Amino acid sequence: MYIPSNMKMESTEGVHEFIDEFSFGVVISKSLEGTHLPFILKKDEGEFGSLYGHFAKANPQWKRLSGKEVLVIFSGPHAYISPTWYAKSPAAPTWNYAAVHVYGVVEILNTTQAREVAEQTVNKYEPSLLVERNILTNELIEKLLPGIVGFKITISRIEGKLKLGQQRISEDQRGVVEGLQSVDSHKAQALVNYMLRKGVGIGS
Repeated sequence: MYIPSNMKMESTEGVHEFIDEFSFGVVISKSLEGTHLPFILKKDEGEFGSLYGHFAKANPQWKRLSGKEVLVIFSGPHAYISPTWYAKSPAAPTWNYAAVHVYGVVEILNTTQAREVAEQTVNKYEPSLLVERNILTNELIEKLLPGIVGFKITISRIEGKLKLGQQRISEDQRGVVEGLQSVDSHKAQALVNYMLRKGVGIGS
């Protein structure tokens, strides 16, 4: 991924936080196959951490991944940026976004490990309701397990990019914030909230 120096996520911790928050990614193999999946990040495994997930067993992509390197892309908030929002002109239209690319080698997991991944995925996204209502019973889990294939990606390299207009003058940043806030779009509102959290557009 092309990352200018002033748009780079500098810390591994920051990249990990991003993956935890925007954990639905796409795993891409060298054959240019891609599958969109939720992921679990284990931050303390190895130098950069490990990713865990599971394929539907009917998806043939997993059969070609054992021991192979893959790319996983995580995308954060993004939206169109109008040049009319800038204080300084002329300017070109652009797109603000945040993204992380993760590279690593795949290990296919056994059934016991796959069950752990499935349970951890449910616990992350549905921490209480399924348990309280006794929906995800052991019987149901055992019935579902033959239909999934668990995997682990040992991360060898990570790249994080914040293209939020942070390199522009404060007047331009405030103009973008105000412009996005005026747009009736979930994407625009998610992006402006993320920009403000990152301190873009709140300067004097």
